Amino acid sequence: MADADAEPWWKGAILYQIYPASFADSNGDGIGDLPGITARLDHVASLGADAIWLSPFFTSPMKDMGYDVADYCDVDPSFGSLADFDRLVARAHDLGLRVIIDQVYAHSSSAHPWFVDSRSQPDSARADWYVWADPKPDGTPPNNWQSVFGGPAWTWDGRRRQYYLHNFLPDQPQLNLHNPAVEAALHDVARFWLARGVDGFRLDAINYGLHDRALRDNPPAPPGLRTRPANYQLPRHNRSHPAMLAFLARFRRMLVPCGDIFTLAEVPGADGVADGRAYTADDRHLHSAYSFDFLYAPALSPRRVARAIAAWPDAPGVGWPSWAFSNHDAPRAVSRWAPPDRRDAMARLSLLLLLTLRGNPILYQGEELGLPQAEIPFERLRDPEAIANWPLTLGRDGARTPMPWLADAPSAGFTVGEPWLPLGGGHAALAVDRQEADPGSVLSFAKALIVLRRREAALRIGDITLIEAGPALLRFTRALGGHVLDIALNLGGEAATIPVSGPVMLAVNGAEPGRLPPLSGLIARRQSPP
Repeated sequence: MADADAEPWWKGAILYQIYPASFADSNGDGIGDLPGITARLDHVASLGADAIWLSPFFTSPMKDMGYDVADYCDVDPSFGSLADFDRLVARAHDLGLRVIIDQVYAHSSSAHPWFVDSRSQPDSARADWYVWADPKPDGTPPNNWQSVFGGPAWTWDGRRRQYYLHNFLPDQPQLNLHNPAVEAALHDVARFWLARGVDGFRLDAINYGLHDRALRDNPPAPPGLRTRPANYQLPRHNRSHPAMLAFLARFRRMLVPCGDIFTLAEVPGADGVADGRAYTADDRHLHSAYSFDFLYAPALSPRRVARAIAAWPDAPGVGWPSWAFSNHDAPRAVSRWAPPDRRDAMARLSLLLLLTLRGNPILYQGEELGLPQAEIPFERLRDPEAIANWPLTLGRDGARTPMPWLADAPSAGFTVGEPWLPLGGGHAALAVDRQEADPGSVLSFAKALIVLRRREAALRIGDITLIEAGPALLRFTRALGGHVLDIALNLGGEAATIPVSGPVMLAVNGAEPGRLPPLSGLIARRQSPP
């Protein structure tokens, strides 16, 4: 049984994801920046979050909005400076917020000096810092691997007369993490940011970090949804390499002298749950992981939640999960899970679920406002994947539109200039200032729910027991030290009846003891499990 006082700060912490380009612009150029984030941290603190997670702000050509890093130890001028970052960290810590930053170790930008040196000639100092391979005798790529963003995962380089590997854009060459010198350089990067006061790292797409050295072909995938070439094969040899466990264990050991530093893995793909469990096992690897259980789910169902709960039992050797319903890569959950006339109710209900699951909830900026997915016309798209796959797009730009702060201000208070992406339709009416003044708003509900979560240790670190997962009704308990909370949600379109043996602590969308209208839920206290 967990002891609330003995647990590390990160266990059960609420992480608030900030997408820097879209959070707040301080200088009127239309792009969010670090000073803008610093000026708006009061909002995150008032919400009750424990930490912020900053998506990349490093020097970058912005071919993939900062996930193509050209300098791991500096700030891109569009976002500010290292001094701005230091001020952000200081302000966050003053407000009681920890700071977690992205680390992109699977690849860099093709503009990174490491890659420029590596491609210059086969005997350069960093010749083996990236994944290079000779062509087949007929000049074609060394194997059949496909890029996630479409097309072969190999690009020919005339200077070396070899192909280089990229699991994403050609502008994102794959780092060779099998090379100890590369690993040591990345450890130095982590130490650089730790010296500037960060409290943790999110490792981006880390299950893509190592490749099969034999470069064996990937096998074909079974029939299913195929929207791009990568879906036609199983990424058996360019993802989820078994040596990643040792890589992460060494990373964890490197961090031990640095204090209570939190590490979080992003593990995309069909093997995400298995990878996440492996990467967090037995207290020797990372602290937590999140996969894509909910991020692309077209509907929210009790059975989906039940599978997610079952995958992370409270058992020896099993790590601690984190959960994300929305982020910068996925269409916003309320638009996936509810029709337009029910999105307000779904916003509240999904918050109730996210903040009562066992694990770390990750709130994406605007999720506390119930922001729906924005529709971006083709001529305003910035996302290379969306442009390449138009009109069958994952809609990443639609989840990256500016945060609305002031309902009646130009660009809803995000900038005084022209925003880099258009404001989402209807988003100004959901702005922070308007919702703060409305006790019935989604934001007010989010704050009340977080107050309850912070007060009840059972919601933060307690056990979870699934009671029911039917076609529409979901029930589970959270329990710690004899305190048991009953959580019940009706995800369907018809009213449901439930037994409630204790007082209701919080209810949403008309839920009451014994009766749950459609898309409603409640938390009740009782003294013993069912």
